[in-house]
Amino acid sequence: MQLEIRPDPAEVGRARRWARSRLAGSGIGVDEPLAETLILLVSELVTNAVVHTGRPAVLRLSLPGAEAESAPVRLEVADRSGRAPVPRCVDGDATGGRGLALVDGLADRWGWSREGAGKSIWCELDRSERPQENTEVYDTKVYDIDASAYEGLAAFEAV
Repeated sequence: MQLEIRPDPAEVGRARRWARSRLAGSGIGVDEPLAETLILLVSELVTNAVVHTGRPAVLRLSLPGAEAESAPVRLEVADRSGRAPVPRCVDGDATGGRGLALVDGLADRWGWSREGAGKSIWCELDRSERPQENTEVYDTKVYDIDASAYEGLAAFEAV
């Protein structure tokens, strides 16, 4: 299934609503962590396509049915810009520039490829039980990882 995206920032919200509506019948509840992660990834990849290319894009979503629990969920955004994603370093005060770093941290796999005159950026989420994010277990105690320790690390921007 796919959604045509216009080069307008308002399309990001429409893409999130569309993706949420497609979760029905997939065996993924809209309030499950997997669904929340998927919607965040939709938001990041569509934002990159809209903001950094200024061209139309296509959002593709592959949600295998509930019977295919081992099949990954695949999200793909194809745009008409032939420019490859480039690494981007941002400082702690920057309000943007972390989109692909989020994709890298949340997706089980991601990548990009040339598609015609443009490119396609994709990511996959495994449907198996996901470990709790940002925690490590030592001797049956759970310690939260301080996210501020990661501020200023390299991020990526899709252009």
